[in-house]
Amino acid sequence: MKVARRREAMLKAVLSGMTEVAELCEHFGMSEATVRRDLRALADERLILRTYGGAASVSVHAPEESLDQRRQSFQAEKDAIGLAAAAHVAAGDTIFLDSGTTTAALALALSNRQDIHVVTNNLLAVPILAAGKVPVTLIGGEVRESSMSTFGPIAQLALTRITVDKAFLGADGVVPGRGLCEASAEQAYLKECVIRQAAGIFVLVTADKLNRDSQQHWAPIEKPWTLITDAASLHAGLHAFENVAGLVVESVRVLPIAVAN
Repeated sequence: MKVARRREAMLKAVLSGMTEVAELCEHFGMSEATVRRDLRALADERLILRTYGGAASVSVHAPEESLDQRRQSFQAEKDAIGLAAAAHVAAGDTIFLDSGTTTAALALALSNRQDIHVVTNNLLAVPILAAGKVPVTLIGGEVRESSMSTFGPIAQLALTRITVDKAFLGADGVVPGRGLCEASAEQAYLKECVIRQAAGIFVLVTADKLNRDSQQHWAPIEKPWTLITDAASLHAGLHAFENVAGLVVESVRVLPIAVAN
């Protein structure tokens, strides 16, 4: 069995509750050293957690990261995803930009595009776009300080009054067959409202969000969509997305950061 397929099978086994090294050795007929090496590789890709004697799923409902933490993590990856997503925005498009730091990176990539109209609930994106004189409509509602975004009934109502050509969504996690997971029911439902009103759906997530169900609220995606991520084609987390109907996966290349001498 090729390494990528073997690790995909091991990931599925861990997620199904098979978490002890001895149990995995017996199930796969592999040596302890090989199992431990594969578990370490999966943990390095943030698909599982290493424990004493085995591994654990990352699917427990974890505390939401602070805005400062999210701003400081994977910035090069988010910038690359933002640039790739910007290539899908055509002149004359009306688009929706979701809350989050990855979609804020897309806002930066679009900051000189006066030929589009952006609808957003992302308070991080508004000053970036406004500075470049990009036409912006801010969705009203309650302010969620942990993501600097608007949400709630007023935001939901506003979304019923508009349609967009393309929606660019972030998420705390994305899982095939389940959709996008979020920390609150209001966030998940707002994404569902956006999905209904958009002709095209793009989900922008860093590789650590693939197969991650660390929150308990979900927004299903029941129409064709595109996943844009920094995960390389051989990344174990992408295998679960290979046969999802209506899904196009776009993997972006992250350029190494030059270090000054």
